[in-house]
Amino acid sequence: MKLFIKNSLILFTFFFSTSVINAQIPFDNASFEGNPDDATMPTAWHDCKDGTTPDILPGLWGVIKEAYDGDTYLGLITRENGTWESIEQRLKIPMNAGYCYSFSLMLAYSKKYAGYNLPLKLRIWGGNSKCSRDQLLAQTKFVKHTDWRRYDFDFFPKSNINYIIIEAHFADGVYISYKGNILLDDLSDIKQCDRAHIITFEKPTNIR
Repeated sequence: MKLFIKNSLILFTFFFSTSVINAQIPFDNASFEGNPDDATMPTAWHDCKDGTTPDILPGLWGVIKEAYDGDTYLGLITRENGTWESIEQRLKIPMNAGYCYSFSLMLAYSKKYAGYNLPLKLRIWGGNSKCSRDQLLAQTKFVKHTDWRRYDFDFFPKSNINYIIIEAHFADGVYISYKGNILLDDLSDIKQCDRAHIITFEKPTNIR
């Protein structure tokens, strides 16, 4: 009887763990829907410090590009004083250390953004606690296209990840701060992938 209970417990634990690992992890408000406004955090997302609040677009700062999904999208900027904007969300299910995960999002750049007109890159951080940047999971190269393009990411957490931070940042090879922008829309669910290594960036076609 004890052996039966023990084996049943092991079997239950195995199936429970497998279902958690294989589960898709959705983002709340993945396409950043809301009323267009400046310095406004979209519903279900939060900031980590003052001065990081993004814009909900279009219709502000000369940005009139249509959303890829839904009615609105997000604009993140960097500034000449070395600061940049970011957003964070707690994951519904943690990403487990030692497994490969993948997700995608749509990115673009606006040539007109109230003077914040230079292109940027995007960085994605994972953390165990709120606003912690424990691991740089992925980053793009220089996003300089004005049309929406899909970026696919695979990453391999070194520790359990409970929070995701998405931030704008200065492009690789640039050592001075400047005024730039990057546009985000249509985040996919995070899914477990079959790869056993990290791919932090897959360059879309025709991006140089």
